[in-house]
Amino acid sequence: MSHIRVPTPLRPYTEGQGKLEVEAGTVGEALLELTTKFPSIGPHLYNEDGELRPYVNLFVNDQDVRTLDGEQTPIKEDDTLMILPSIAGGTI
Repeated sequence: MSHIRVPTPLRPYTEGQGKLEVEAGTVGEALLELTTKFPSIGPHLYNEDGELRPYVNLFVNDQDVRTLDGEQTPIKEDDTLMILPSIAGGTI
């Protein structure tokens, strides 16, 4: 099984779980499994057109999937998919 690491701000939408096991062959399949199990997280990851929001960063192990094959990036057993939303705001 592969794992998805959910950041603290998104854990209210996964019943407080920070690490979930999934059976998926690609990043997109893993996210589909996640959003099927926890539908309320979907709007935080995808826009109304079903596209991944630009501020959602995805990493398989330590590699940004944007430099790989995006949601088609393969994941293997024991890989970890990390969801990292961009953080912005505040003052200087």
